[in-house]
Amino acid sequence: MNILVTGAKGFVGKNLVAALNNIKSGKDRTRNIEITKVFEYDIDTDIALLDEYCAECDFVFHLAGVNRPKEQSEFMEGNFGFTSELLNTLKKHNNRCPVMISSSIQAALENPYGLSKKAGEELLFSYANETGARALVYRLPNVFGKWCRPNYNSAVATFCNNIANDLPIQVNDRSVNMTLVYIDDVVDELIRALSGEENYDGEYCKVPVEHKITLGEIVDLIYSFKNQPKSLVMPEIPRGSFEKKLYSTYLSYLPREKVSFPLKMNIDDRGSFTELLKTEKCGQFSVNISKPGITKGQHWHNTKWEFFIVVSGKGLIQQRKIGTDEVLEFKVSGEKIEAVHMLPGYTHNIINLSETENLVTVMWANESFDPSRPDTFFEEV
Repeated sequence: MNILVTGAKGFVGKNLVAALNNIKSGKDRTRNIEITKVFEYDIDTDIALLDEYCAECDFVFHLAGVNRPKEQSEFMEGNFGFTSELLNTLKKHNNRCPVMISSSIQAALENPYGLSKKAGEELLFSYANETGARALVYRLPNVFGKWCRPNYNSAVATFCNNIANDLPIQVNDRSVNMTLVYIDDVVDELIRALSGEENYDGEYCKVPVEHKITLGEIVDLIYSFKNQPKSLVMPEIPRGSFEKKLYSTYLSYLPREKVSFPLKMNIDDRGSFTELLKTEKCGQFSVNISKPGITKGQHWHNTKWEFFIVVSGKGLIQQRKIGTDEVLEFKVSGEKIEAVHMLPGYTHNIINLSETENLVTVMWANESFDPSRPDTFFEEV
């Protein structure tokens, strides 16, 4: 299958082309689609190539369009005029392959942009009636995700970029409701369309996964993401959630100097202990480094429990139930990584058995440390 993508360098186009090329090269083996060529057409492409591509393509993703012109007349020129040229070129070669067009929910509105999008839709429907080609018109709401141009036509991209780069943002009304679709969900839907599995809402195609949220909630979430390197608290990001998708989007705008950030190492003559990550409902992660021959721990918890995972060195974990003499012992090593439960009501320790190497242990606790209620009591094993 040969695929033509117009607007290939735009936000949606760039993401779609990357996904199609992953399928074409075999890097993405989750799709049962054979792709031979991906023709990329954009505003700076030689116009002569459009004729060549239209002769050979088996599917068209028509994503090219105008949404921020200098003159209002450019709306119709870009969103109707080029669509007409594309369809006429397909007709010239008697190519009746399916054509997808990216329209907008604004096509239902009486503004210059919406009217130009509506004109493009009607042109494609008319073309489909005339030629019998399959027409797929997607009225997309606001799309967000990586590679979207900030300070252009996406509030989410602008907020993510500016907050990540310590620039001001302007929110006139926090209560404004937004309907958004995530770029990966858009791409998934468009790839489904290649196999004739597109989703419909009446005569228009749609991306089935939408998110509704206010501008104020979006801004608050992004600021919480920005604060994560200081608080170490990771907000809830359930699978498929808007929060997860927004966090990925925010990270894509981080400047180089914020890609890495320092962690507070608590260092003493025994080694170090460093908190890595805290979550709102699933505890925290830390890393402990014990110098040769050192014993750490020697305490117990009422309710808190932990996993100790040695990733480097050799050690011994000991646990004893409070009020008893029996000691449970577990030899651990970075050569055979395993997780050991630290049981509630058991005093426990970890001993570095090496005389020369540090013992490195990744630790997870079911709750973040609360200094006002530490639930930690000294007692030797």
